[in-house]
This record gives sequence, C-alpha cells and structure tokens, in this order.
Amino acid sequence: MNKQLTSSNEKRMAALASVGSAIVLVTLKVLVAVATGSLGILSEALHSILDLVAAVITYLSVRVAERPADATHLYGHGKFESFSAFVETGLLIVTALYIIWEAFQRLLFHAPVLRPSVTAILVLGLCLLIDLLRARALKRVARRNPSEALEADALHFSTDVWSTLAVILGFGGAWLGIRLGMPWLTMLDAVAALAVSGVIIWVGSRLGKRTIDALLDVAPMGLREQIAGAIDEVEGVLQTERVRVRRSGQRYFVDVTISVPRTASLEQAHTATELIERRVAEIVPADVLVHVEPRARSGENLFETVRAIAQRRGLAVHEVSAHQYEGHLFIDLHLEVDERKSLIQAHRQASDLEEDIRRETDPEARVNIHIEPLGANIVGAEKMRDLETAVQSYLNSLQSEYKELADCHEVRARAVEHKVLVSCHCLMDGSLPITEVHDLTAALEDRVRSKFPEISRLTIHPEPMDER
Repeated sequence: MNKQLTSSNEKRMAALASVGSAIVLVTLKVLVAVATGSLGILSEALHSILDLVAAVITYLSVRVAERPADATHLYGHGKFESFSAFVETGLLIVTALYIIWEAFQRLLFHAPVLRPSVTAILVLGLCLLIDLLRARALKRVARRNPSEALEADALHFSTDVWSTLAVILGFGGAWLGIRLGMPWLTMLDAVAALAVSGVIIWVGSRLGKRTIDALLDVAPMGLREQIAGAIDEVEGVLQTERVRVRRSGQRYFVDVTISVPRTASLEQAHTATELIERRVAEIVPADVLVHVEPRARSGENLFETVRAIAQRRGLAVHEVSAHQYEGHLFIDLHLEVDERKSLIQAHRQASDLEEDIRRETDPEARVNIHIEPLGANIVGAEKMRDLETAVQSYLNSLQSEYKELADCHEVRARAVEHKVLVSCHCLMDGSLPITEVHDLTAALEDRVRSKFPEISRLTIHPEPMDER
C-alpha cells in the first residue's frame, strides 16, 4: 500500500512540475516572439500553449486515474490516462499540421521578416534545456511507474526540443544570411520545421495507436499466449480454454476459463485457481477471474467415471469394483444415503444412479448398488472411549461360543470421514491354521457390526497366545 502511495505521489508531482515548466516556457517564448517579430518563435509559443494545455490534462488525468473503483466505474478510473494520452496525441498532430501550413506559407508565398539577436537565441537555448530536462524527467517517472499520460507528456516535450532546435537553426540561418548577404538562408527555418513536423506526426501516430488500443481493450501482442502457456503448466489444470485480457491504467483484468478433472474436489479446484492468480501476477499486475469447467480426463478409467457420475448427483460412493462375465460388464458399488430416508427414497436415488452409469459406460452393463446409511450422526469423540469399552467387553463375552478366542484387548475407535472405524487385538490358539483364523475373525467382525451398527468397519489383528 505504501509503495502504491509513493508511486501515485511521484506521478502527481511529475505532472505538476510539467505544468510549471510549461507556464515558464510559454511566458519566455511569447516575450521573445514580441521582441523579435519572429513568426517561427510565435509558432513555438503557440506550440508551448498547447503543451501547457496537455500538461494540465495530464495532471488532472493522473489524479483521476488514481481513484479506486466505485459504483459507476467498476474497473477503476485507469482509462482516464489512456484518454488523456489520446487527447495529447491529437494536440501533437494539430501542432504538426499548423507548423507544416506555416512552413509552406513562408516557402511559397512570403519570406519571414526576422530580427535575430543573440539574446533571443540564448532564451531559446534556455527553453530547449528546460524541454530536454522535463522530457527526461517525465520519461523516467513514466518508466518507473507505468503511465500512458506521463509517457505522452514526455513525448510531447521531446518534440519541443526538436522544434525549438529548428527555430534556433532558422535564427542562425537568418543571422548568417544578413551577415553574408545570402537571404535564402532564412528558408532554413521553414525546412527544419517541415522535418520536425514529420517526426512529430510519426511518433505521435505510434503513441496514438497504443492509446486507441488501450481504449478499445486490444490485448498487447503475445500477452494472451504467454498467460495461457503459464496456466497450462499449473497442476490440476487439464486445459486453458479461454483467456481474455483488458487494461485499465496500470492494471490488467484477466478472465480465464479452465477445465479440471470432473473428479476433482471443490478444494482442489480452488487451489488451482489460487495458483493461476499467482502465476498471472508474475507476468503482469492483474485482477484475475477464473471460471472452472469440469471435464472428463483424457483416458479416464471406469472407476473415475462412476465416481464422477455420483459426485455430479451429490452422492457418496465407495468400494467400486467391476469385472467382465459372459460378455457383460458387472459394476458393484456401495452407495451412502441419508439415514433418515425411507427405502423407497433411497432406492429411487440408486436407480437414477444406475441409469446414469449405464448411459455413460455401457448400456448393457449390470449395476449392483449396495445401499447403506451415510453415517452423518456418528458417535461423538467424547463417546469413543465408551464404545471401545463396550466392544472389548462384548468380544470377550463371546469366548464361550468361540473356544479358540482367548482374549481381546487394545480396542481403538476413531471417526474418519463420517465413519466409525474400530481396531483391536485378539489372542488365539497359535496352532490354528490361518484359514480358520480368517474365518474366526470374519465371524467376530460380523457379530460386532451387528451389535454396534454405528461401526462401519472392524479390523481384528490375531495374535498367538504362545508369544504373548
């Protein structure tokens, strides 16, 4: 913020100094024109009056452009600088045309009546020095704090250097013509003025094109491609589909449309947009708006497709599996539904999901969906310890039914992604075959889940009693 204030103050002071310099130059040139009767110096005085008008416009535009966005200027006031530069370009062209007209008048119809003097040349030299210093100062500030208005002002006063130099040469030619008896040398004033006018028109037209481009929201050459290339390298972005760039003052406004995998979460998409904003800011100072489109990834596998279909419907699925049998695709999955729903409501959701899966995978596919409660009302953290104690007591109470079971301990319950997961260690006869151990643990897990339906998964770690 302090850096922005410093930049604004520097631009404002540079524009104000330009106004002061223009006032001094107009005063000096008018006095010299009256004293010498020189039409060349008079045209220079008129030129400087236009410079004064341009300097005032620049100062006002810089002040207005610094205002923040409001209810009527949603993108800020930065384009006032572009408009100011456009007006100054017009003044440059008008000045050049006037000089050309005056030069041809002198060359073709009447020779100028000049009263050259050393004092007039010295004053013009002082004016030239002021123009030179002011143009360099404005150019330096415009480069350090990008400003079209200051850049146009600097160009304006750079042309003053050449036009003043042309008048000095004309004065010198007139002086030599009087001293050497060669009156035709006085025509150097008009010839030099024509050359300077050509330079003014050429440079002014280039600046005018840039300001018109800014007013018409023409993107700088190659900037769109540079931004699109940088975005394509951001992790999580499948493709940069569209980039639009417009400029207002020193800031750019960049609208971007990207595609991300349709299986990406909202958090993943948001992370990608933040990376894009930082990447674009490294290229240009910009306000970035990112629009995200979900797309199927190239080479998306069946399981990603099924999860994307469920995600589009706002459904949670897990345990997705698929296999081919007798020429048909069989898809199995578990669907979690709100536990407050009735069977009719849950079955309707499952049927709609089946239709979507067949539509996007294989119309002949067999889809089997196991419906289970979402488990939104899971056991709270404060009750986990009570659940652990209850599960341990229940498992040890089954020793009379399962003689191979000696003891269950280290029961741990935890909530993970809206599910209650339980794990424990059970001592068993170490001589049991592993197949019997597996059957025993499976039976115990079924008994516990039946007794405690809030438990989504129970994992039993068998231990041999001999190594206890």
